[in-house]
Amino acid sequence: MRHQGRITSWKDDQGFGFITPDGGGEAVFVHVKAFSGASRRPAGGELVTYELTADPRGRARAARVAFAGERGRRQRRPGTSPLPVVLTLAFVGLLAALAMSGRLPLAVPGLYAAASVVAFLLYLGDKSAARNGTWRTAESTLHLCALAGGWPGALAAQRLLRHKSVKREFQVVFWLTVVANCALLGGSMTQPGAALLKSVLARI
Repeated sequence: MRHQGRITSWKDDQGFGFITPDGGGEAVFVHVKAFSGASRRPAGGELVTYELTADPRGRARAARVAFAGERGRRQRRPGTSPLPVVLTLAFVGLLAALAMSGRLPLAVPGLYAAASVVAFLLYLGDKSAARNGTWRTAESTLHLCALAGGWPGALAAQRLLRHKSVKREFQVVFWLTVVANCALLGGSMTQPGAALLKSVLARI
């Protein structure tokens, strides 16, 4: 027998959430693996149909879950648009071109590369911590790393690891740090900014 309800709680980092049945009742646990054959991962708030089973402790658990009214229709999961990736690749190409033409010190692309590696490792560690229930990396730390030039690596981690790519509040702040970083880079290409940048790099 299939039931219908809505995903009222979803933790994408850990791959599980809860379905509130239509008509009320106790919330039903649902794991991402229960969406066999689904065209996308849930993000929370979707109407779904499911079969009711129980775990070894007798607690309600959803199985063979499907998105209601979406049979045969593929929808893009939030956080999977190709546009940010295209823009990031264009940015990296522009950064390399500016450095090769002498308009930017070669150290600048190196700083972006190093910060991106650090950002990716921070995301990787945070995802592992989320799965294991251990100490998490503060979101402010992730944002500061992105602001410092690690946002290409952070974006790669979001897409490859599927981490922090759905949470709207986090994404808003993340893209603000991207805009701020690009503005700082643009400012460094002015005459006063270039002088300041050379002074900072000389002290590193």
